[in-house]
Amino acid sequence: MDLRLLNLDHNPCPVSSIYTKIPQMPTSITCYKHRISCFRFNGYRSRRKRLLLAQALPKTKSNQQVENDKSVESNRKLVDSIAKGLIGLAAAVSLCFDSPAMAESLTIAFPASRTHEVNAVQRTLVETWGLIRETFVDPTFNNQDWDSKLQQTMVEMLPLRTADAAYSKIRGMLSTLGDPFTRIISPKEYQSFRIGSDGNVQGVGLFVNTEPTTGHLVVLSCVEGSPAARAGIHVGDELVEINGERLNGISGEAAAQKLRGHVGTSVTVKVHNGKKLAIDSSFREVRLPREFIKLSPISSAIIPHRTPDGHVSKTGYVKLLAFSQTAAADMKLAIHELENQGVKSYILDLRNNPGGLVKAGLDVAQIWLDGDETLVNTIDRNGNMLPINMINGHALTRDPLVVLVNEGSASASEILAGALHDNGRAKLIGNRTFGKGKIQSVTELHDGSALFITVAKYLSPALHDIDQVGITPDVQCTTEMLNSPKESGLMRKKSAVSSSLEGDSCILVAEHELDNQESKGSAS
Repeated sequence: MDLRLLNLDHNPCPVSSIYTKIPQMPTSITCYKHRISCFRFNGYRSRRKRLLLAQALPKTKSNQQVENDKSVESNRKLVDSIAKGLIGLAAAVSLCFDSPAMAESLTIAFPASRTHEVNAVQRTLVETWGLIRETFVDPTFNNQDWDSKLQQTMVEMLPLRTADAAYSKIRGMLSTLGDPFTRIISPKEYQSFRIGSDGNVQGVGLFVNTEPTTGHLVVLSCVEGSPAARAGIHVGDELVEINGERLNGISGEAAAQKLRGHVGTSVTVKVHNGKKLAIDSSFREVRLPREFIKLSPISSAIIPHRTPDGHVSKTGYVKLLAFSQTAAADMKLAIHELENQGVKSYILDLRNNPGGLVKAGLDVAQIWLDGDETLVNTIDRNGNMLPINMINGHALTRDPLVVLVNEGSASASEILAGALHDNGRAKLIGNRTFGKGKIQSVTELHDGSALFITVAKYLSPALHDIDQVGITPDVQCTTEMLNSPKESGLMRKKSAVSSSLEGDSCILVAEHELDNQESKGSAS
């Protein structure tokens, strides 16, 4: 018989008096602090910060003792409920909490696998379970007993012989939460995720994500000039197979890992044209070479055009591809360069931007906004509204601004678009956005895998719900608009647009909107 402890972090802490006793079995127990995954945005004012600080303040002895007693009793009940029926082959895990109210450890009995690699995944399971228990946005865990879910999954893991099979049990446990964005990815997948956030990758230039309502893998964007773009893969296409393997139930990260590889190799994908009618059933296979893909999040250009009064003006065009770690810094550089070249207005293009790091989105918003405006409102697991505000923001430019969005603009793109629109900084032009109104924390686990947890929902500064709804732009942009007599004036500007942007109807509509803003500003 084997009694083992799953260590949940690397910070030793004293062992609590709360434990599960297995008679006549040797014990070797070390307690490790359980890392709590919280989302905090440095540089922004948030009520959440004040609440967290308040929880960390010393309490009076009587209040603290009362809370500790309640915690101890709750932990004892949990230990009793999970330990039932597990006498014999068992292991133990201790959870230590940082706050004074949760100073006691919680020790849970569970069956320990004799297979080494499965036993290692059991530790990952408890890490996952604990983080979900503390931070998941739905405190009812989709109306189920989350503590019993741990016991059930541990028992299901016991007869398994491979780590892959054990990980599938963790994914199965997470699927019961009813949230496709709360998921675990393997160490290799997490490395790919980090590389993508850093801005360099070897692959084919595709951004894919799981469509929540269908579970299908859809293309959110193609890197310009990449193998995928050259092959004619478009936003909205469904990714069906990679190298002959069906992708049913595979996450976006897993698919991205399959698409990446060493330069000089290739990958074959089957796609379904998402823009065709359902009766068309247009499937095709494409062989894509892997290349170095530079994921520079920013590209920029100057668009000269003649305003209605005959004046020649310069519009700065800035396209943001993804919210990587360098997005805000790169955008600052681009705007400084455009300002030095005499730009008088801006078009910020967020079309087909699938999101990324939420903090990067907030940092980019601060480039365009002044003061202490609310950037986004978060709703925590208890239903509390927690606005995140700038602190003494100073915009790099106050020139007129419009923002382009479409159905591929998701997550952090929607946060940024909502912040600029609701604070009166920009008009939105294009099509309704994707509609992902949830925020995930990312925690690296002991084995190098990573757990994505939905920790909050968010609303725009004007309290518009975004999740599964999206943001409706102020001005719709369609190709037909170019052919209408009302917009014939836009056609005369086409020759002034740089070649890479020539023929983009939404940019022409954006220029028209900027002309309107300028004329209104002059009239006032």
